[in-house]
Amino acid sequence: MKKIILIGGGGHCLSCIDVIESIKNFQIQGIVQPNLENLNLISGYPVIGTDKDLPKLLKKIPNVLICVGQIKTSKVRTNLFNFLKQNGAIFPIIKSPNSYCSPRANISEGTIVMHGCIINSNVVVGSNCILNTKSLIEHDVIINKNCHISTGAIINGGVSIGEGTFIGSGSVIKEGVKIGNKVIIGAGQVIHKNISDEKIIK
Repeated sequence: MKKIILIGGGGHCLSCIDVIESIKNFQIQGIVQPNLENLNLISGYPVIGTDKDLPKLLKKIPNVLICVGQIKTSKVRTNLFNFLKQNGAIFPIIKSPNSYCSPRANISEGTIVMHGCIINSNVVVGSNCILNTKSLIEHDVIINKNCHISTGAIINGGVSIGEGTFIGSGSVIKEGVKIGNKVIIGAGQVIHKNISDEKIIK
């Protein structure tokens, strides 16, 4: 088994741990938090340092997964990814065995595909994305880097999603729609038309 460090110990981390344990090819060494105010075990795993310890930790264990959630902004996840990359981190692609990913799909580094997610043919997903539980990514969809497709969202065929965008739980994106960068689409929205950069739909 390869050793891996998880970055961020909040609620999203708990779900990431379940996925990593289910694939059985990574051994979680511990969790890195922004500070050491809370040293309690997280799903049985220790807090092994803070963000400032990362350059030293990465020399011993280069494999990492960013487990910070993303709703209002992608800034924290994006900054962490860039910082870790500069310090030699390796970002495995984490795919739940309870998901389906077409062999004709292309998933980039640092992305997690969670339980029940379906990714169909000719999908392209950028780095550092969250494809959350039971999301459906249909054929020919393009999802750029640092996006979060939340639980139960349906992204229909030919949709394009810009960098740093959040698609809320249960939202439906009509086929062929283009969504810009840093857009926030709230839970349960049905999107029929293109959305320009940095819009909030709720």
